[in-house]
Amino acid sequence: MRRFRSNLIKDLIDTLDPEPTREGLRETPERVSRAWEEWVSGYGQDPCATLKTFKDGADGCDQLVIVRNIPVYSHCEHHLAPFFGVAHVGYIPRGKVVGLSKLSRVVDIFAKRLQVQERLTNQIADALQDNLEPIGVGVLIECRHLCMESRGISRAGTSTKTSALRGALRNDQDARAEFLKLAVG
Repeated sequence: MRRFRSNLIKDLIDTLDPEPTREGLRETPERVSRAWEEWVSGYGQDPCATLKTFKDGADGCDQLVIVRNIPVYSHCEHHLAPFFGVAHVGYIPRGKVVGLSKLSRVVDIFAKRLQVQERLTNQIADALQDNLEPIGVGVLIECRHLCMESRGISRAGTSTKTSALRGALRNDQDARAEFLKLAVG
């Protein structure tokens, strides 16, 4: 990951604040640079490498596996404003399983990139479908977008839900209904 140039942040502060050299702002350019390095660290990570699978433990496992309420923290690519919420990720194994923490890590890798929620949802589902080769995959994300809540239309408290379903969770009505029921609890 490229290092953020704190002089860019300093220029922004100089533009915004009439007293850009005051004590409270002196170290802000470096703090903001470090924060953005973390917020977009997903570009330097390979989600496929995260999804190590195991045949051990997968015997007879052909029902839904769901991890709910995975925290999502991302930034909208249109305004660079935060959006945040939770993801519910599930899959039906086909002869192999993945460590449960890996589902959360994949969400994090894609969320730590400049995003739109629709793409984020599909990227997670596609990564799981391509790497696990499961019977089906389901991803449901619900987030609040500060670009919508704090500017423009200013509708605080609104949320956006997106879903991406693959395989049996898309094509089999009963499997889809089970996933959605379990995901939203």
